[in-house]
Amino acid sequence: MTPLLECTGLEVSYGRNHVLHGVDLELRAGEILAVLGTNGAGKSTLLRAISGLTPPKKGTVRLDGRDLTGADPMRMAREGMAYMPGGRGIFPDLTVGENLRMATWISRANKAHCTAVISHVLELFPALPSRLDDRAGLLSGGQQQMLALAQALVQGPAGEGGRPGTRVLLIDELSLGLAPTVVAELLEVVGRLRAAGIGIVLVEQSAELALQVGDRAMFLEKGEVRFSGSAADILARGDLIRSVFLAGALDAAPLPSTPPAPSATGAPAVSCTGLRKRFGGVTAIDDVDLEIYPGEIVGLMGPNGAGKTTILDALSGFLTPDAGRVFLAGREVTALSPPARAHLGLGRSFQDARLFPGLTVAETIAVSCERWVSSREPLAAALRLPASLLSELDVADRTERIIAMLGLQVFRDRFAAQLSTGSRRLVEFGCLLAQEPDVLLLDEPAAGLARAEAELMGPLLHRIREATGSALVIVEHDVALLRRTCDRIVALDMGRVVTQGAPEDVLADPTVIATYLGAAAVSPAG
Repeated sequence: MTPLLECTGLEVSYGRNHVLHGVDLELRAGEILAVLGTNGAGKSTLLRAISGLTPPKKGTVRLDGRDLTGADPMRMAREGMAYMPGGRGIFPDLTVGENLRMATWISRANKAHCTAVISHVLELFPALPSRLDDRAGLLSGGQQQMLALAQALVQGPAGEGGRPGTRVLLIDELSLGLAPTVVAELLEVVGRLRAAGIGIVLVEQSAELALQVGDRAMFLEKGEVRFSGSAADILARGDLIRSVFLAGALDAAPLPSTPPAPSATGAPAVSCTGLRKRFGGVTAIDDVDLEIYPGEIVGLMGPNGAGKTTILDALSGFLTPDAGRVFLAGREVTALSPPARAHLGLGRSFQDARLFPGLTVAETIAVSCERWVSSREPLAAALRLPASLLSELDVADRTERIIAMLGLQVFRDRFAAQLSTGSRRLVEFGCLLAQEPDVLLLDEPAAGLARAEAELMGPLLHRIREATGSALVIVEHDVALLRRTCDRIVALDMGRVVTQGAPEDVLADPTVIATYLGAAAVSPAG
């Protein structure tokens, strides 16, 4: 069979940074090709080169035998190629219906087609039709991912009977930050699209998941195809998978032994009582009480929509609870803004690393050291007076120590926009550490990380605790990471605390297994 999509010798560079080196790819109709590899391997760049977002420096891209190399994204979409980007792919301030209508921009002159194709796509996602008039930002993480996939499908040319005309679907990180039950729903949709004859290229960090759903797989390493073959055959070769994803973890130097979990004495580093928050008719958190002590690592787990991120937003001041109180080191901060809480020693990360794309790694972390700048006089800086020089040297010293702690030396002079998901996550940690916080709230720190990076996340968080003495609150869907890392886990469902305690006890709780893990999604052993 003639390949539906064929790429030969693709090369992509960002300045002097070569990302792809002669990558070849073939995809047939009704086939799923899984593209795997560690962070920085070039997976997302490959999708961007195919879709026209990042024109390749060399090589060709052919769709149905036609050379479309260098075509812009609009041309690619009109030819039937849809791209679902990784991370947040929606407009949170628009309604679900507005997001879908906006995605039909290519066919906007044909309103009848736009209405028909949206109707067909909504049949794939039963959770979305009832939320058409809701702001997309109020959807759970899983529903937002469904909406992003629906947006990708409704763009492009008209198909038969008003159906989507998508022929090739490029998906970047389908399972990013999602609970197993939600991932299973999305995979069912992907399977139905394959059955309809759509060719699918799936970039995925979860090797096991991608190999289970894919027909073929290819592994990228440093921008080159290391090997490819049948997904079923690769899945049966556990040693092959480990050689790709665990090499970094196995080679990592051992960390000092983890200190014992802190005892619950003195004032909690951060706490809340009776927190309650509703969005319209939906109760996001309902009468939540939490206490986290200095040096303690506490994980928040639960299905999408359980209220985990809403709790972090309430603790950090990004939303005002309808009821309840928030305390930092015994001081009530319920009415304080996020900057005020940050000055009191609270640091917060988000699901997508929010960095300055035009700054280098060193510059980004240096900007985060702003609270420690002792000389702020422009004239002193212009004249290079001693006070200004000493202040600059202090910031530079702090920056270099953070870069060394996180192992970012190789990325020191790269722009944030050029970094992989995992590297951006480390830079975001560096920005938080620059503030020397007493409390760190981390929202999905392992989201988008390859297995090797996820394996190292736990030791990294322990290192941060040892270096700073901070209390860490982690929202995470990676159950194995929570089990290895946390002193205590708090399980949530429907906005309420289901149970809390030692990781082994919580993960063995029947209610947790039923509400979060599903019947057989993940075993307590992780």
